[in-house]
Amino acid sequence: MKNTATKINWKGMECIQLCAGGYTALIAPGIGSNVLRLHDDANGVEFFRWDENNTPEDIKQSAEVWGLPTLYLPNRFADGVLKTSDAAYQLPVNEAAPFHNHIHGFLHKREHNVVAYSANEEGAWLRTSYVYNEEDPFFQYMPLRFTADFFFVLSEYGLEYKFSITNQSPKKLPVSVATHTTISAPFVDGAREEDIRLQVPVVEKWTLNERCLPTGEILPLNDYDKAYLNGTTCPVKRIVDNDMYTAGKLTYRGKPFRGVLMTDTASGKGIGYEVSDGYHFWILWNDRGEKHYFCPEPMTAMIDAPNLDMPAEKTGFTELSTGATFYLAQHFFTTLPEEA
Repeated sequence: MKNTATKINWKGMECIQLCAGGYTALIAPGIGSNVLRLHDDANGVEFFRWDENNTPEDIKQSAEVWGLPTLYLPNRFADGVLKTSDAAYQLPVNEAAPFHNHIHGFLHKREHNVVAYSANEEGAWLRTSYVYNEEDPFFQYMPLRFTADFFFVLSEYGLEYKFSITNQSPKKLPVSVATHTTISAPFVDGAREEDIRLQVPVVEKWTLNERCLPTGEILPLNDYDKAYLNGTTCPVKRIVDNDMYTAGKLTYRGKPFRGVLMTDTASGKGIGYEVSDGYHFWILWNDRGEKHYFCPEPMTAMIDAPNLDMPAEKTGFTELSTGATFYLAQHFFTTLPEEA
């Protein structure tokens, strides 16, 4: 089968469709370079939350909960305050009482530029970019120029995604990045949600208050938390509301694995979701558990990290000097029973 990278019109929006290695990916540069769909055509696996009836406008209205949205300044900043070592910024408070926080930033809502796309015998790929400057309406709150670059490669090994952000401002650029990864439930074609099991490399649990902000209390794992670690958690059909953990590593096929593993116990098929070392935390959420998706979200920094009275080594908060670049990577692939 020939690998392809094609510009298509998806219900009035220009998207790039990658086909390679038995997988198909649909990526929307116009909605924050969101991977709207990733499907393993050979094994019948629907990775991300997807609805054939959706339109681009539907996605734009709630861009955080479809596909693979990348968030810059993810999760919450108390009262919209973001402090760096050389400045303080007042972000808009866009989460109503009782929370009164800034939430999720803006990068996932912007129209990104297509840099290039192509395919060869090894796979198919797409590069996109977003230049943040005075033309962005958010610049009035955080006047720090940067460029965010996205690189997607689809092949027989699944989807590899690389992200980088480069500071083009004379001041320090705060860095906190996440993907609000929406996994389809069920994710195997024709399967049942209740057969899903999720394994997450949790190390310690961070407690959150009624505003979903860290209290500063970090707890050892209890039996509930250990179910994530041993892979017996069913992440749907019940409420999972911002379970927040420091990240560690699992073992997959006898090797260390920095990521989460999801399995459909009936078929043995699953999803491997590997992330680079820059992701220091996992937060789990499922929109009250009855909407046919769940979110294992990797985050580089803790919620409200720059405002916490903790060292950066603990919170994961990073600042970039002028001209410096911060790199991240993720990898999605189908897992099959070992005897297959």
